[in-house]
Amino acid sequence: MKFSENEVVRVNVEKDTAKLGDIGTIICVFEKPNEAYEVEILNDNGTPKLQTVFLPDELEKYDV
Repeated sequence: MKFSENEVVRVNVEKDTAKLGDIGTIICVFEKPNEAYEVEILNDNGTPKLQTVFLPDELEKYDV
């Protein structure tokens, strides 16, 4: 599935400090060598919790 920058997504895996179900924003899209997405996840208070790269099957679209 293709995502776009600034799209809101839900995390489908436990990775780094990301937990299953965390909500984040796509901040960068990579197409080579493989499709991947850099995602920023915030804490409940709005401060950055994590910024890491996910593969397409590790994310799903989140409708706000």
